[in-house]
Amino acid sequence: MALPGLSNLERRGQETWLRRVQRSSRRLPPVETVLAMAGGAVLWVIIAAGTEDYILPQLHVVLLRIVELFVDSGQRWDWMVTMIRILLGIITAFFVGTIAGLAMGKSQRLSNVLMPYMQIIQGIPSLAWVMIAIIWFQEVEVRIWFLLLMVCLTGFAFQAKDSYRAIPKELRDMAKSLRPRRSRLDMFRTVTLPGIVPDLLTAWKVNLGLGTRVVLIAEFAGATIGVGYQLRIEQQFFRMDGVLAWTASLVIFVLIIQKIIELVERRLLRYRPTGDAPQVSEAGQKPVADSDDSAPALQTEAAGAADNGGRRE
Repeated sequence: MALPGLSNLERRGQETWLRRVQRSSRRLPPVETVLAMAGGAVLWVIIAAGTEDYILPQLHVVLLRIVELFVDSGQRWDWMVTMIRILLGIITAFFVGTIAGLAMGKSQRLSNVLMPYMQIIQGIPSLAWVMIAIIWFQEVEVRIWFLLLMVCLTGFAFQAKDSYRAIPKELRDMAKSLRPRRSRLDMFRTVTLPGIVPDLLTAWKVNLGLGTRVVLIAEFAGATIGVGYQLRIEQQFFRMDGVLAWTASLVIFVLIIQKIIELVERRLLRYRPTGDAPQVSEAGQKPVADSDDSAPALQTEAAGAADNGGRRE
């Protein structure tokens, strides 16, 4: 709310400053989130005080173990190997699934051929894929790569297919009429790509968590390096602080990648309206004056209307 007695330039400066403060405050976590995390930490400390360390260690012990994990070069390498495996498998599934999904969305005949296989692949449980990969392949890296490809492939394919078919046909016809000689690559860049990007980014968020869990199972079952292997060692010696620390390292990785995806999404979808943009109905209205300044004016108008009414009578 602008203060009375300010010039138009000063009011605009004040409104701009208020908008910047509001935008910066949105970047901070909500108060409810901070209180919930603090309450969880307090509850952890209270429960850990009455239990054994192999059941639930103290919070500061787990935090120190996390720091040790990233400081020690050997343990840090295990963490990095797992992250590389996850990214390599999901990126492969992204390209293969997106190409297959676009092909199914463009051709109904091809969709009739590929859709049954996609549904069968999606219906096979992740643990079954682990057993299949162990039997089929001898190399651990090939097993994990194949496992991630099979688990994450259908998510990208279905999202690409549905988003491609959701693009209105009128939009394609309008783009062709404006530039009849435009190439297929130009049509893909200006019409198809903006239509499928939001759903593909959603598929990335979903497959990121799914791929992390699947890789953990595969490493726990047969790898000799990685987070899953380290979790198996910690479990054998009943070191709960190590189990929680390695689990937290996976959570940190997922949060980092999700933040990167959000930045990419904000960059690619910056044309979308945000909450700061005024609505159409609000933009056409004149700004309402402050309540303190408008009260005398309303009273004057009411008195004038009453006098005019008396004259008419």
